Amino acid sequence: HGGARLFLRFAVRRRRAPEPGEAPEQHEYVFGSYERLWHWTMALSGILLMITGIVVHNAGWAGPGALTLSVNVHNVAAGVLLVNAGLSLFYHLATRAIRQFIPHPHGLLQRALEHIEYQSRGIFMGDPHPHHEGHKLNPLQQVTYLSLLGILFPLQIVTGLLIWAIGHWPRFAAAV
Repeated sequence: HGGARLFLRFAVRRRRAPEPGEAPEQHEYVFGSYERLWHWTMALSGILLMITGIVVHNAGWAGPGALTLSVNVHNVAAGVLLVNAGLSLFYHLATRAIRQFIPHPHGLLQRALEHIEYQSRGIFMGDPHPHHEGHKLNPLQQVTYLSLLGILFPLQIVTGLLIWAIGHWPRFAAAV
C-alpha cells in the first residue's frame, strides 16, 4: 500500500507541470510529540507482545533459552504497555482529548464511506484527503480506536494478568 502510494505520487507529480511560483510542499503535523510517542510506544510494545506470545505458546519452535527470553521480553513489553496506557488515559481524561476518539453519530456512515473511497481509490489517484474540521481522526480511526481502547485492550490486559497470576500463584489457579 505504502509503496504504491509513493510510486503513484511521483508518477502524478512527474506528469503535472509545476505552476510558476509554486511553493514547495510542506509537511503539517496533525498530532503532537506526545501523541506520536504514545502511538509508537503502543505499536512497538504490541508487536513485541505478539511475537513473544507466539514463541511462548509454541515453545517447541525455538531453540534452548528462547522460551525464558520470550517470557521476560513479553513481561517487560506488557509492563511498558500498561504504564503507557495508564499515562495515556490520565492525559486524555485530564485534557479532555478523549473526545477525539468518540465519533459524532450524525453523518457517521457518510463520512466513513468517504474515507473508505479515499483509502481504496483516491489516495492512489492524488485526490485531496477528506478532512473534517475539528477532528484529528477520521471516522474509521475513531471507531477502530474506540473498539481497541474500550474493548480489546482491557480484555487483553485482564486475561494477560490472569494468566500471569496463575503462573505465580498456583493455588489461585486451582481455586479458579
